[in-house]
Order: sequence, then C-alpha cells, then structure tokens
Amino acid sequence: MTIADLLARATAAEPSRPALTFYDLTTGERVELSLTTCTNWVAKTANMLQDTLGCDDDTTVDVLLPLHWETAVWFLAAWVAGATVSLRPGDALAVVDPSTLDAADGAEDIVALSLRPLGGRFTTPLPAGVIDYNAEVPSHGDHFTAYYPPAGASPALVADDSVLTHADLTSRAADTYAPGARVMIVGDRDLTPLVEALPAALHAHGSLVLVRTPTPDEHEDRIAAIAETERVTVR
Repeated sequence: MTIADLLARATAAEPSRPALTFYDLTTGERVELSLTTCTNWVAKTANMLQDTLGCDDDTTVDVLLPLHWETAVWFLAAWVAGATVSLRPGDALAVVDPSTLDAADGAEDIVALSLRPLGGRFTTPLPAGVIDYNAEVPSHGDHFTAYYPPAGASPALVADDSVLTHADLTSRAADTYAPGARVMIVGDRDLTPLVEALPAALHAHGSLVLVRTPTPDEHEDRIAAIAETERVTVR
C-alpha cells in the first residue's frame, strides 16, 4: 500500500470530512480543509511537480517549511507523484519559506511559499529563478495522474541516514489511531510529528489539527481551548 492509496481511499469514503485544520497563534489565522479541498491542492501541487519541475521517481523534495497546512499538502503531493521527501537541504529541489530561503542556496530548483493567510503570494520580489508557489500553482489541473506512480517498495522519506518506503510508512500508520481520531500537533519547525501523523490519520479516517507556535508554553490556555473546540481526541 502507498500513501497515495490512503489519500484516495479516505477521500472516496468521506469527501466532505475535514482532513486538517490549521491555527497560527502568531497571526490568528485558521484554515480548514476538507478531504476534497485537500486532494485538490495536492493534485495541483503534484501537477506542478511533474509538469513544471520535471519530478520523477528519482526526485527528492527537500521540504524546509514549518508546521503549516501547505506543508501537509507538499508532503502528500510529493508522495502521490512518486517522489521522496526529505526534511533537510542538500537535494536538487527545495521547498522553502522566507526564513529557509538561504538554506536552499545550492538547489537547482527552489519553490518558495510566503505562508501568508489564505495561500497568498509574495508581495515583494523573489530572487531570480525562485518560483512563487502560490502564484504558480493555481493554473495547474485539479486532477492528477502520476507518470511514475509509487509502489509499496518506492522510497518515501529520507529519515536520518535511512530511507523509508511507502510500505514502511503505511504499515506504521496501521492501528496508530482509533477510527475517526482527531489528532492535534503543536509546534513550529519540527516536522517529524507531522510526517508520522499524516499517513496514520488517513489510515484511521481521522483528521489533523495543526497549531503553529514557536512558544507553546506561553499559549497553554489557548491550545487547550482549541483542543476542546476542535474535539481533539489525541494530543
């Protein structure tokens, strides 16, 4: 089984169910994506990977982003396109935000996300050759067919010095959460919890609540209120 299979199965079963809800405690932003909307963003991003960036099954995508709803979209898009995800720089394709743009200086292709509310594009010019994701992605198709569809044995994630396959991630995901789990992740730059929770929530036909803050200890009451409002079952 692949993560693409998990996403397709979840979307077919309950397309209107929330896939993820995102809070940014610094900006006050709240975004909720149904499975249908999430899959649409994933399809557009995967089409951009294939058609604009030439992604194939040898591509590794360095996702150098914070905890964010668009980060989840990028993980899923890379996986359905047959690419491998890395959480550190050093590969030919890097996806960055303003604070990690310099870290991807050696990449051949750089896609930048402004992380502005509502998926806004950059309001200031980017360096030459850097693609503004939110300006580029809307023109891509709402449906995706992979030229290099992943298989269970396909690499999915570079973790430390090892490579995990789709089968590794989906087998880990099985029975991680109870059916319909509503899983909260709180943090800023550490994406490991999101990588682990995303396939597991899809497998459980559950959903994610992402709360971005660099100082969670200062927002304990707000985080607890969000957990209650969003009916979180796993923290």
